[in-house]
Amino acid sequence: MGTIVLSGAVVLVVLGFGNPLYWLAAVALLLLYVRHGREPAAPPPTGPASAPTTYQAYRARRDQQAKWERRYRRERPMETRRQERGRSR
Repeated sequence: MGTIVLSGAVVLVVLGFGNPLYWLAAVALLLLYVRHGREPAAPPPTGPASAPTTYQAYRARRDQQAKWERRYRRERPMETRRQERGRSR
């Protein structure tokens, strides 16, 4: 949306060389966009997908992930072999 507003403002500025009223319209368009048109910044991710804050948290997460992967391989040996065959191609 920002590129559309910016290109519209550029067109109004170019047209403004013939009629200065278009310059005012371009300024008003940019002012409205800055005040109301921009979307707020997304909040930082939370939950298990976010990065750990300490090395201990990182190690705990890494160890838990390795534990889950070992369990998956142990419980589904055929699926694991199929995935490994697909990677080697």
